Amino acid sequence: MTDTIDPTPVARRRKLARVTGSVGPLGIGVATLWLSVIVLLPLAALTATAFDEGISGFWDAVTAPVALASLRVTLLVSVIVALINVVMGTIIAWVLVRDDFPGKRIVNSMIDLPFALPTIVASIVLLSLYGPQSPIDIHLNATQPGLIVALAFVTLPFVVRSVQPVLMEVDREVEEAAASLGASNWTIFRSVVLPTLAPAVISGAGLAFARAIGEYGSVVLIGGNIPRVTQMTSQFIQQQIEIDRPTNAAAVSVALLAIAFVTLFVLRIFASRGQRREESSR
Repeated sequence: MTDTIDPTPVARRRKLARVTGSVGPLGIGVATLWLSVIVLLPLAALTATAFDEGISGFWDAVTAPVALASLRVTLLVSVIVALINVVMGTIIAWVLVRDDFPGKRIVNSMIDLPFALPTIVASIVLLSLYGPQSPIDIHLNATQPGLIVALAFVTLPFVVRSVQPVLMEVDREVEEAAASLGASNWTIFRSVVLPTLAPAVISGAGLAFARAIGEYGSVVLIGGNIPRVTQMTSQFIQQQIEIDRPTNAAAVSVALLAIAFVTLFVLRIFASRGQRREESSR
């Protein structure tokens, strides 16, 4: 009697390799080359420029009083915008997923408008609406609330689009079971829905924060660019370039990039842990 080898596992592995196999050295090389040209080389050039005057020159540029003031304004406004988006973005995602109303598709399409609209156009619109000639007598020009409104507009889609797909996948049977046991709507949301949405909400808030700290177009007009009051770091960087201080501009740019990178890196770690926790619970 001869032994036979079941070809099924081999065939299954070959089929899996065809579906999920690696792209090979050529694909890796193309991806690495593209990332190097688009991301790594510009970042390396920027970092080299930032340290043209050595570490002491870099530190002096980043810790200059006006530079620190712009960083404080940027971080403060960006954190406030992220918190606003956590609340309003989650509410909007909830309405779009759970409610039906006339014009729902139009509203859903409008959420992505900040992605397509040039941000300078948003600044012009906000200036005409909330500026010195405001038709509704609300004047936010050259104020931090004006910065918050502008940044809230351009960062709104991040939380909405992060929460929407997760909310669509939430098991409604668990909510119905909780309701049948007498739980209130708030208790159901807090105990059943919110733990599921939390990773997506935090991810969207982090992306909104990272976008806000580097935003320029939407705040260039409505913000007023007042040092120590409404001057964002992106505006400070442009100002340094205009007065022929490229090393200072590069140094502050590197500091801003470091903040954004740390934010995105922490989000990636958080998302990976959440995914592993979800897989282990299955």
